[in-house]
Amino acid sequence: MARRKSRKSPRLTTVIWTLVATVSSGGIGGYLKSDLPVLGPLVQRFISDEEEKLAGAFPAPSANGYPAATATNNPGYAQGYPPPGIDPRAIPTSANPARRYPPANPQAGTNYVQPTSAAMRPAPVQQAASRKPSDRLLIATFNIQVFGESKLGKPEVVEVLAAVVRQFDIVAIQEVRAKADNILPDFVSAINADGSRYSFLIGPRLGRSNSKEQYAYIFDTNRIEHDPQAVGTMQDPNDLLHREPFVARFRARTASPQHAFTFWLVDTHTDPDEVPEEVAALADVFRVMQTARADEDDVILLGDLNASEKQLGSLGQIPGITWVVRNAMTNTRQNKAYDNILFHAQATQEFTGRWGVFDLERAFGLSREQALDVSDHLPVWAEFQIWEAPHQARVAEAAPAMQR
Repeated sequence: MARRKSRKSPRLTTVIWTLVATVSSGGIGGYLKSDLPVLGPLVQRFISDEEEKLAGAFPAPSANGYPAATATNNPGYAQGYPPPGIDPRAIPTSANPARRYPPANPQAGTNYVQPTSAAMRPAPVQQAASRKPSDRLLIATFNIQVFGESKLGKPEVVEVLAAVVRQFDIVAIQEVRAKADNILPDFVSAINADGSRYSFLIGPRLGRSNSKEQYAYIFDTNRIEHDPQAVGTMQDPNDLLHREPFVARFRARTASPQHAFTFWLVDTHTDPDEVPEEVAALADVFRVMQTARADEDDVILLGDLNASEKQLGSLGQIPGITWVVRNAMTNTRQNKAYDNILFHAQATQEFTGRWGVFDLERAFGLSREQALDVSDHLPVWAEFQIWEAPHQARVAEAAPAMQR
């Protein structure tokens, strides 16, 4: 594989700060400038008037830069929402292997964190509700492992993947790998076959080798809005990362937009051969994103880090940073912890304390081989309030500044 260039160069923070300072006063939103080749063709099309006519999934932006909100959620302010008490011993028995592959709907309560050996303490069993709670958001990350024409051509696999996505409000996807541009449009069509209203953003093809990958976000437009002026791929002139993170800013869709939870998502996938170096670079990425906009301090970095909680290095040493996956395996074989969701504990008090690893085998009654056909990774998710935490009222009140 291609190797890293010499790293005797300015730190990633410096070069990204230079970019942010020069593109425009709109911060990361400046990535949308036409002279900066940082967006994939499908992202550009999806924010165009023509694509809106074709897809019909993105409402027109309102005066504050977001699509107009609709009264789909209870506008009550969920202040200090307590996490539920979960018994870490409550690991259910194995599912019946004779069940349909997959069932029309996964069982309620099927997101289990399973210990890999008797020596490992089981992590708290958390579950994403089959019926998504109206006052909370379920944010997930999922490496779908070489998601391209071959996998899309397996109806039974696509059915499982679509059912997984429907469990969540937004899913950060890694490892879209195809030369064709139809993978995400066709997949989202499958997700929406039941009447759902999901849409997507997808980044450019990235990587040093001929095998390029794309990041994507798939989100429920009934529950989530994206800021069309804040979508793009981070720049990395010093080539510290194989695949530069894909960032986008989102907001919970509520009847009271000025109080809704807004946040950056930073989708990432490190190279397995250079994990320490790339995780160290992600520490710089996180710091930059924390100050990319004066009106936004919620940064959620998520994806396939190829690193456990004990291998986060300088990323895990950022003051105040926290992560959700602890003492749990995130790969389908249940012997590695690769995937995680990280954020600043004080800045992002919207986190309710609930998180989980979505066990494909138990959720759908799959054999290990069938689950591996879907992916060698399991989805990881975390739950957040739909309302900005009280200490961030100043951020919520700055919502009108989103128009640039």
